[in-house]
Amino acid sequence: MNLFKRVATPLLSLLLVCTMTYQQPAQGHRSQPTEIYHRAWELVRDNYFDSNFAGKNWAEYEHKYDNQIKSVPDAYKAVKLMLDSLNDPYTRFLDPKAFQDENDAIDARIVGIGINLQQSKDQAHLIVTRTIEDGPAEKAGVRSGDEITAIDGEAAIGMTPEQAAEHIRGKIGTPVQLALKHGALAKSVSITRQEICIHAVSAKHLDNGLGYIQLSTFISNDASREFRSAIQRVSDCDGIILDLRDNPGGLLSNALEIADMLLENGAIVSTISRHGRHTDLSSGEPLTKQPIVVLVDEESASASEILASALQDNARSILVGTRTYGKGLVQEINRLPGGAAIHITVSRYLTPGGSDINKVGVAPDITVTSKDDQMKVAVAYLKEKIASLKTIKTSSLPQGN
Repeated sequence: MNLFKRVATPLLSLLLVCTMTYQQPAQGHRSQPTEIYHRAWELVRDNYFDSNFAGKNWAEYEHKYDNQIKSVPDAYKAVKLMLDSLNDPYTRFLDPKAFQDENDAIDARIVGIGINLQQSKDQAHLIVTRTIEDGPAEKAGVRSGDEITAIDGEAAIGMTPEQAAEHIRGKIGTPVQLALKHGALAKSVSITRQEICIHAVSAKHLDNGLGYIQLSTFISNDASREFRSAIQRVSDCDGIILDLRDNPGGLLSNALEIADMLLENGAIVSTISRHGRHTDLSSGEPLTKQPIVVLVDEESASASEILASALQDNARSILVGTRTYGKGLVQEINRLPGGAAIHITVSRYLTPGGSDINKVGVAPDITVTSKDDQMKVAVAYLKEKIASLKTIKTSSLPQGN
């Protein structure tokens, strides 16, 4: 099957919600601190989606910190200051350790405690959106919806997920202390870091003859392969519930491939950068034509919103739940000399229907706030849909005399 057809101006060979475009330094080359900073400045100059650079005169930043950069840590600090000037939380710096951790996540294997984190809308609170099944955090009693108020005694109020990750990550076998709050309840837990194999997809048969597929992340390189296997496992079901709740996104390539497995025709997404507009179309060769309902919530973000809106706008599925997070920007990861990296927002995207969902989110077809009720509504809708399809099929059969 052709993966997906591309139309319009070529944009980037691998546009992702995290694209990997490594630029390795020559062997034996020791990076100079100013070289690290200048390369970061060049990459933003050439690739940032906003040609006005958030109203900044980008040329002024080329040598802005030259007198302050004497060491590699100085260069890292200067790069952070430069990127902060864009006031774009998604264009950010990763030191070599954070970059390696991100690569490990893409390779579906990390050392950590097994949680997904998201900052609250007011950016004051750090919320656990998911715990990996049988992971160290889940075994220690951490649950979705817990707020992390401190990490190893340091207050986490106002901390970003990236900053929290820097505190939580560490060597395998070492402990990290988390202070947690859930409503009026507060507790502290000590969790030992372990190597965790990340599974992006789980699938099962429900008692009512429906199939259930949970897609928890798009970051793993294995996500689309796992999803293909999940479709095969529920191929004998009358319909499918696809759960994208608490899915923070990941690789755009995974969203494109998975959408193509489900769509019979139509556009998947359009991305718009300084270099033009690019639209991905489905191949028209879906793996299944089973009726689908997609579950979404306020933590469904980025690649989740691309997949959900592609299915919704092409009338392939309805969405049940609450309005999604609203991240309509695409990042590229670029390696810097010496092993650090920067995420750069390189484009914004539009849904097949032409909507810009950044800071707005995708509205469900049926709004349901309770997670339990969301499943009940999805099941009821699918049963009705399946019954109507069977009626149509029966009524189209030739009638005897």
